[in-house]
Amino acid sequence: MTNMTAELRIRPAGPADLDAVLAFWKTAAEGTSISDDRDGVERLVARDPEALLLAERDRVLVGTVIAGFDGWRCHLYRLAVDPERRRQGIGSALLAAAEERFVRLGGRRGDAMVLVRNETGQHAWRAAGYQPEEHWRRWVKPLAD
Repeated sequence: MTNMTAELRIRPAGPADLDAVLAFWKTAAEGTSISDDRDGVERLVARDPEALLLAERDRVLVGTVIAGFDGWRCHLYRLAVDPERRRQGIGSALLAAAEERFVRLGGRRGDAMVLVRNETGQHAWRAAGYQPEEHWRRWVKPLAD
């Protein structure tokens, strides 16, 4: 994948990374999802081995993003950066790698789900060139308990 600096490495997650990713999200990600468990992340990586991107510095996990492409739309989830390492370009490097992936796959526009209360996240997404679309509302229906 892409190296944005000499010390930052962006790569797809593999099965051996999943426990570390789940633990990382507990401290670095805002909010939780019904899919934030081992089975959910295993299904993601099995279905699309390049979707879950990791940022590492000196072999330590410092950031993640899920760059999911369903053949029609480009969806971004779980952009998370270690709170102690924010504002160092890690999120920007992850988004650049995700966007490169989307372009390579034929994607035309990326979208992200960002919690309304996550002001830090909203600032990061705006800085990366993303804008909210207030005329859309997300509708959800849990399919499992």
